[in-house]
Amino acid sequence: MVAPTARRRRRVCPLAAGTGGAEVDDERLVRIWAQIGRQSQGAQPSVAHVCAAAVAGVGVHGAGVTVMASLSNRETMYATDGVAADLEELQLALGEGPCMDTFTDGGPALAADLDTMEYTARWPAFAPAAVDRGARAVFALPLQTGAIRLGALDLYRTHPGSLTSHELADALAYAETAGIALAIVDGSESL
Repeated sequence: MVAPTARRRRRVCPLAAGTGGAEVDDERLVRIWAQIGRQSQGAQPSVAHVCAAAVAGVGVHGAGVTVMASLSNRETMYATDGVAADLEELQLALGEGPCMDTFTDGGPALAADLDTMEYTARWPAFAPAAVDRGARAVFALPLQTGAIRLGALDLYRTHPGSLTSHELADALAYAETAGIALAIVDGSESL
């Protein structure tokens, strides 16, 4: 008699609308939470740990989280490094960029090469400024709980290139985790 194989539970990630409905399975969630646990080193996990885990897990060079109550009421909550901090602040100061589009449109804004005509036309102030600071690709993912938009998780790379479908699914799961963390934060920035 052959033993039945375990079925992996899958659910559609609510943030994956417009991206083919990426599925989040139990293995992915366990792997992501294990990565967050490694980053927290026994401390209570925070948004900072989620960002650090996303950098390590997705294969990007930096991450930032911006919280927005509206397009005019917004604040950078965390950035993993100086470039990520600059990218968050540039978008807030200029009022354009992937983070702003993600908040406005509700879906991911994925810019595989900021130095192309497509993105310099879309974000005429942000794209060249981001390239000047060392970012060539930026991926903004929505932070939301249900229908409530909280902001964006921004990931960047120093070289051009798209996220693979696996990386995108992981990035969406990290964004969902960061959104949950922000939704339950009580001013202490911990989960």
